[in-house]
Amino acid sequence: MSHELQYLLETKRLVWLVAVVFALFMMFQYFEFPYGDVVSSLFSASKAQILETESYPPEASSQLPPILRNITRFDSSNYTKPAGILEKDNRTIYKENDVGSGNFESERNANLDEFTETGDDVSGEGVEEVEKAEVLAPEKAREPGGDFLTSNLSNSSSVQDFEEPAGSQKIPVPSDNKSSVNEVPPVKGRHEKPMGEVVTILEMHDMLVHNRASTRSMKPRWSSAVDQELLDAKLQIENAPAIDNDPTLYPSVYVNVSRFKRSYELMEKILKVYIYKEGEKPIFHQPQAVLKGIYASEGWFMKHMKASKHFVTKKPKQAHLFYIPFSSRMLEEKLYVPGSHNHKNLVQYLKNYLDLVVGRYNFWNRTGGSDHFLVACHDWAASETKKHMDTCIRALCNSDVKKEGFKLGKDVALPETFVRSAKDPLREFGGKPPSQRSTLAFFAGQMHGDFRPVLLQHWENKDPDMKIFGKLPKSKNNKNYVQYMKSSKYCICAKGYEVNSPRVVEAIFYECVPVIISDNFVPPFFEILNWESFAVFVQEKDIANLKNILVSISQKRYLVMQERVKQVQQHFLWHVKPVKYDIFHMILHSIWYNRVFRINPR
Repeated sequence: MSHELQYLLETKRLVWLVAVVFALFMMFQYFEFPYGDVVSSLFSASKAQILETESYPPEASSQLPPILRNITRFDSSNYTKPAGILEKDNRTIYKENDVGSGNFESERNANLDEFTETGDDVSGEGVEEVEKAEVLAPEKAREPGGDFLTSNLSNSSSVQDFEEPAGSQKIPVPSDNKSSVNEVPPVKGRHEKPMGEVVTILEMHDMLVHNRASTRSMKPRWSSAVDQELLDAKLQIENAPAIDNDPTLYPSVYVNVSRFKRSYELMEKILKVYIYKEGEKPIFHQPQAVLKGIYASEGWFMKHMKASKHFVTKKPKQAHLFYIPFSSRMLEEKLYVPGSHNHKNLVQYLKNYLDLVVGRYNFWNRTGGSDHFLVACHDWAASETKKHMDTCIRALCNSDVKKEGFKLGKDVALPETFVRSAKDPLREFGGKPPSQRSTLAFFAGQMHGDFRPVLLQHWENKDPDMKIFGKLPKSKNNKNYVQYMKSSKYCICAKGYEVNSPRVVEAIFYECVPVIISDNFVPPFFEILNWESFAVFVQEKDIANLKNILVSISQKRYLVMQERVKQVQQHFLWHVKPVKYDIFHMILHSIWYNRVFRINPR
């Protein structure tokens, strides 16, 4: 009996010792690992604690929600996969590229000469009435909270679904609903597959769903009331009720109109932004320097953000977001040394600024910068900010999903807008009705980059329906260029030195269906807008087949797409004073939306 009693006592001591060691380990983990609950992932296969350095996709990704694979590909190789089959073999991974574009001097000279003229005296024309497309029976879409959405992504629309060309299928767009978040298993180690040359729009949607499920921002080093407000907002957005009728929103142009509306309402209700006061003009705090030209988005956003009494707070502890108010255009204008082919001094300048605010305040350190954001439109902004500001939300015109560390779900694709008049950014707004658009497709511009010369080689002076030019002859106030945009069915948005082009927004501005030929380009407001419903995407390798692709689109389908361009127009317009749903609010909303869905509670 004495031996048995001694054995029981020793066993009890051992159990207590193991329990104490485990408790100490748990406490150490809780206080020392701000990026996530390392141990908790051992007990739950439904939570993926993957750092942003993980590759896409993880090897064990078979539990991602199934997505319909009925795909229309504008590359002369249409194919259909059966419903419910998850495509794994052709997925691409996101891998950061540490090398910049290298075209420093050429890109610097590609400023306002992107267009033939930039006049301020052109008389505007009224917005003409557009012919209405034939209305067909609406198609039901999955309610918010389901596993996927159909290509229409709506339960109703003023302009309903259209007939597809023979042999094509609709492109489904997966939702980013909460059911996806809980179905990704934890990933051990680093699993990579070679990234394809081109990341398609459908693969970008897959990548966004994956990133939403598997990556979060740094866990705050200490708690704040704003964290709980963001968590509450996230829950409300995920469970947004279906909207019955909103005359200002057209469901077919959104990924999920109910979520968007609820998120926008919450942004208006609770969002507070703190703007750092540090920084010298004109690189910081001087939006007036960049209100015209192709970089105007960063100037107009800064102007409206600094003037906002609704969103801006002077109490940083109340802020959900922190704005770094610099202009990438003015940074290049003031500090780049012509002929140096080097912008290390620009990167160092931004690092010095960041060191200043980090040393003066503790807000960056609390979240590792994940609640900070910047808005920058210059081509170099992506490479200039990826080293020291990579953890913050970067709203970038150069939204290349394969270069400069642009991360879907964290970073925001900023619209590149060409503003001709700072006093009247809506001058010449609108275009001709479809019946008066006699030109099939139009493009004109400088021969920036490697692709545009190929475009002209195939199509310049080759076909009367294809008005493809280099730089147009000079005309008063660039009249020729604008009139071509207003009178063409399709406007070619071809990449230049980088993937972004102001023609995407110009096409929408002039009510011309955008034809985006720029591989790996993430279009603006990608998290919110269903781009496939109002734009055409063509891979660069299919340029020789461009006309066949466009003429294969039926007249009925074109009319619906053109009408949807008008429906989405409100999100791409700058106003002297911001209005609901305009481009200023949409940029801010995308930043807010990405922050909400990456919140990592302590």
